[in-house]
Amino acid sequence: MNAVGTMSKQQIAENFDDLHQPLNKLQAITEAARCTYCYDAPCIKACPTGIDIPTFIHQIRTHNVQGAAKTILSENIMGGTCARACPTEVLCERACVRNHDQGKPVEIGLLQRFAVDDLMDNSDEHPFLRAPETGKQIAVIGAGPAGLSCAHRAALLGHTVTVFEAKPKAGGLNEYGLAAYKMVDDFAQKEVDFLLGIGGIDIRFGQRLGDNLDFASLQRDYDAVFLGVGLGNTNDLGLENESMAGVEDAIDFIEILRQAEDKSTLEVPEEVIVIGGGNTAIDAAVQAKRLGAEQVTLVYRRGEEQMSATDWEIDLARKNGVSIRLWSKPVSIEGQDAVTGMIFEHTALENGRLVGTGKTYQVPADKIYKAIGQKLSPTALTDLAIQNGKVVTDEHFRTNLPKVFAGGDCIASGEDLTVQAVEDGKRAAHAMGRCLFGIEVTEI
Repeated sequence: MNAVGTMSKQQIAENFDDLHQPLNKLQAITEAARCTYCYDAPCIKACPTGIDIPTFIHQIRTHNVQGAAKTILSENIMGGTCARACPTEVLCERACVRNHDQGKPVEIGLLQRFAVDDLMDNSDEHPFLRAPETGKQIAVIGAGPAGLSCAHRAALLGHTVTVFEAKPKAGGLNEYGLAAYKMVDDFAQKEVDFLLGIGGIDIRFGQRLGDNLDFASLQRDYDAVFLGVGLGNTNDLGLENESMAGVEDAIDFIEILRQAEDKSTLEVPEEVIVIGGGNTAIDAAVQAKRLGAEQVTLVYRRGEEQMSATDWEIDLARKNGVSIRLWSKPVSIEGQDAVTGMIFEHTALENGRLVGTGKTYQVPADKIYKAIGQKLSPTALTDLAIQNGKVVTDEHFRTNLPKVFAGGDCIASGEDLTVQAVEDGKRAAHAMGRCLFGIEVTEI
């Protein structure tokens, strides 16, 4: 049964407050002093965007905070979002040498946030200046992390960029797909506004491939095209009654939460099942619990060590009262007009293969959120080469279409992370400049 207003507006506000409280100046300088400024620092190698982490931390320590921000943003223009949502615990912070001699890494993510936020809050000027106009016109499809990163870098190189975005706001998953407590105070839009401060970028909303956009006209009208559409469709369970009322995609639930002006007015299911083992599943489960659901059960078909969610995220779910059921696969959805629960079958590994054991159990629920991965929407991409569900690109991010490049989650470039998408967009902008216009990038 769904209810409205099970928690007060104040309780909801507290539950969706900033997950990581930012450092103040004294805390930042004290934390920065823990960095040993390693030669050949492993944290740099662990960062997909290659930020010079020891240098920006040293700049914080010496009170050059805006210089630290420029060091970060020169490699990752969306360093503010990545400081909030990047899984630093399995990237740069896992590589930190302080894990070995002090048992705790330097708080790189919080230090990055401190520096970038300081610049965004206290500087009226964009930190980078555009190169002289090249006269080149670049089209970017998708205003998510990859597209915005590509647009910013292309504008920085002197090109004029038009971004085509299907939704009414820019930001992609940063705006629509991250848990509300990770991106408070409308930060995604603040970051978009900051990024656009470079100039030379125009965003057109309500523009969708296969609807009012097509590759033929884009290739005709622009000197280069970058595709950063992400993964638009979600995977299905393949069960009967999957379209029943109460069965929804977790990403849609997260978007509703992110766009709600007053979360205390949202309907709250009493018993929730979340199916999946990634960070999206964790985000949905934790937010359902913080919204007021009495029972939230996250179900995954394999063991905890196979979950793609980080250990930190899994621990967060448990601390928020989420029940995690492992080695279980969905068998059927129960209910008549609306969902009342699910039947799961216990699973096991047999000669390396996941198999059902024949033993089943039921979990009651009035809401089921599916978080079993996303996939490309192929209808608008029929002209592109697709392999294993991803757009095929070469080492220069070029697709099989002339002048069309791609990056982010829609290609197989690495982890499906915001920080990887930002790096793809940046490198693709360099590649199109080099491959099409003969522009070599040496430094920013």
